[in-house]
Amino acid sequence: MLQNLQGLLVPAVVERLVLVVNHVLAAEPVAMQRLAPHHGRVIALEWMQWPSWLPTAPVLRFRVTPPGLLEWCGLDDPAPATLAVQIDASSPALLFARSLAGEPPPLTISGDAALATDIRWLVDNLRWDVEADLERYFGPVVARQLGRLGSALAAALRGLAQRTPWAQPSRDGQPRGTHPTA
Repeated sequence: MLQNLQGLLVPAVVERLVLVVNHVLAAEPVAMQRLAPHHGRVIALEWMQWPSWLPTAPVLRFRVTPPGLLEWCGLDDPAPATLAVQIDASSPALLFARSLAGEPPPLTISGDAALATDIRWLVDNLRWDVEADLERYFGPVVARQLGRLGSALAAALRGLAQRTPWAQPSRDGQPRGTHPTA
């Protein structure tokens, strides 16, 4: 049953994440300029040390488009990867909280050196300015307040993930359990 749910959920989530990533890339012309020379190349995103109590995370493949954006290859496309990006996902809750705070995830990049350099640059330098996007719809005062609220929520989630023992891997790298009392 979880496999069926995963088969429906993964495409929907990944397609929306690609829209967000492309929005961030398009907002920074230098980012698109760095990716454009790599059009046609495939980037594989692999989740390392994924907790065994969660459904298996699929390897996600993205193709660089001619303008320097990304398109998802889908779950059934066995396109060979030019670059492998491995993300340490031993604690998904902490990874999510850190991403909300704008911190880059712990990752390892291997493969094509030029593409790896540009992907590393993107990870280190690109951030989504949510407040600027909110300002376009709600004005500067409301956007600033929503930005502060989002920052406070992200900080609270990050602190919770760091203090919650079940969200951390144990010393042997295995998950402690799926519930705080486990």
